[in-house]
Amino acid sequence: MAAAAAGDNEAWVALVDAYAPRVHALLFSNCHDHDLSEEITQSTFCTVASKVGTYVEQGKFQAWIFRIAMNRLRDEMRRRKRQAIPVAGEVLTPVARSGREDRAKHEKIEEDTVKALWEAVRGLAEADQRVLHLRHVAGLSFKQIAEQLEQPMGTVLARHFRALKRLREVLGDEIAEDFASRGQ
Repeated sequence: MAAAAAGDNEAWVALVDAYAPRVHALLFSNCHDHDLSEEITQSTFCTVASKVGTYVEQGKFQAWIFRIAMNRLRDEMRRRKRQAIPVAGEVLTPVARSGREDRAKHEKIEEDTVKALWEAVRGLAEADQRVLHLRHVAGLSFKQIAEQLEQPMGTVLARHFRALKRLREVLGDEIAEDFASRGQ
């Protein structure tokens, strides 16, 4: 961070390489739109670049960058709600990608399983969805999630437990366990 703030291009490239895929995955898991996720990821890193000189390292960089990304996404979603959006066929097509195809350690999941998983996750309370996304898509620790959401650790753990329990009820143990293991 310090090297990037000081203008070291290699440090900046390393910073972007380390965080851009995770920021993009977090955004995609919340909006299910690859183009929008890419646009907001770029916008997030523009903001980081403009503020990196004033950032004070406290071991919370990841939470800081994710908060910037989620704030940008919320702003964009609010803006879109105020405008009429033409509905094309592709908008109505269910999501068939997990948003992590570029990560070799994640094997492809059958399309029906992906659809069932997204449907089940969308059926959860928004707060539970947020915890699942931060844990299993963004890869944050429970401590980092608690800090980002400004909630007690016990609340985060309880939400995570309840969300996985609900997914098991809806999807069956095998699919829910597969989802849970992907964020470990």
